[in-house]
Amino acid sequence: MIMFKRLREDIQCVFERDPAARTTLEVLTNYPGLHAVTVHRLAHWLWNANLKWLARQISTTVRWFTGIEIHPGAVIGRRFFIDHGMGVVIGETAQIGDGVTLYHGVTLGGTSWQKGKRHPTLADNVVVGAGAQVLGPILVGESARIGSNAVVVTAVPEGATVVGIPGRVVQKMPDVDDKRNKFAKKIGFDAYGSTKDMPDPVAHAFNSMLDHIEVMDKQMKSMCEAIKILGVELDDDLVDKLKHCKINPIDGEIKTPDSSIEKPQKETDQ
Repeated sequence: MIMFKRLREDIQCVFERDPAARTTLEVLTNYPGLHAVTVHRLAHWLWNANLKWLARQISTTVRWFTGIEIHPGAVIGRRFFIDHGMGVVIGETAQIGDGVTLYHGVTLGGTSWQKGKRHPTLADNVVVGAGAQVLGPILVGESARIGSNAVVVTAVPEGATVVGIPGRVVQKMPDVDDKRNKFAKKIGFDAYGSTKDMPDPVAHAFNSMLDHIEVMDKQMKSMCEAIKILGVELDDDLVDKLKHCKINPIDGEIKTPDSSIEKPQKETDQ
């Protein structure tokens, strides 16, 4: 009875987290993550009943059919969802809470050959992106998110987002991000790496450049006002034209409303 109740919960969580799911029959027959988790519950029961060889044999057979390897000793909570699933590996002493989601290529692995707890513990509602590696007997706090391809070897606080190699907690700065976005929009620049909680080195470089340009823009404005006070006339038309400069998103050329610069035409064969 408990097994069927858990199966119903597992099916329902697929509908909640995968918009591609249409019918119960489709989920039951075409979702390898559901197959792997369902059979794991049987293998885990056999493992605890000291039928370890049989439990391992069942988990190995499921790996052949689904591409998902879950050691029968792993402890898995309710409403656990593995999306796509190919290449997922969950070690013997891993512990997974309720409402956890893993994507394909995730490894919950160990960093030691010593006996005992050597695999991670994932608290409730954790999401682990595709290709991420969570290694060692660490705790990933409740509702934490681990970005795709991150390598996490230290504990993750509750609600944190971790990215990169090695994994690092992303510090969100809404005020700074909003200021950058407004200035980027002002100069017609669509910021690279616009996902705030998944930055990369190139995005960081662009953000630093935007901060620098904004400071220079303010200093130039102050200098122009000071020069005017000294009685020096400035070409306001030119300044107005620069205010409306835009960066062409296709070729990177800077355009002004009355730009007279024309691109050289490509030579064509006669």
